[in-house]
Amino acid sequence: MKKVLLTLTAVAAITFASQAQTEYGKTMIGGGVSFHTQSVKDADNKNNSFSIMPQVGFFVADNIAVGTALGYSWNENENGAGLKNSNNAFSLAPFGRLYQGDGPVKFFGQLSVPMAWGTTKVDGDKTGTTANYGVALAPGLAYFPTEKIGIELSVRGLYFDSQTTENEATSAKRTVNTFGLNVNSLAPTLGVQFHF
Repeated sequence: MKKVLLTLTAVAAITFASQAQTEYGKTMIGGGVSFHTQSVKDADNKNNSFSIMPQVGFFVADNIAVGTALGYSWNENENGAGLKNSNNAFSLAPFGRLYQGDGPVKFFGQLSVPMAWGTTKVDGDKTGTTANYGVALAPGLAYFPTEKIGIELSVRGLYFDSQTTENEATSAKRTVNTFGLNVNSLAPTLGVQFHF
């Protein structure tokens, strides 16, 4: 009988703690960091990239959070002739998120508006500017093993992106629009959010 009582108490505690994480007035903090390097053997081609994107959100009502991510990304390609092309950008991504479900596992949908502004350089000389604007609707699943930690699994979902590149020398502009649906369950994004 003691085992049954202890098990029921533990389940009740976990359920109460998980519901408290997405209630009005709480804050969530998370983000992402990535680094990538690649070199082609016998061709002297190299690629390096780095990005950081911290985010913060506030629960404006039970199960409804709004927030933003603010970040920086850098990418450099070097070919065998020693020519270096680099891109860097500052990004901003305001978002709104809705959680559904009770207990330690909740489904969520996130609507975000990612934006980025950057420069392109060739051998250190600025050659142009870039501007990205988009909108994305991403579904996900959050598991709350403790009161302050949420482990998330999400996919990219439905998205639209518009990237404009302007050549500084000629003032010529090129815009590329991308629309897609990416719900590949074999390549999800795994993340951790801290709830306070």
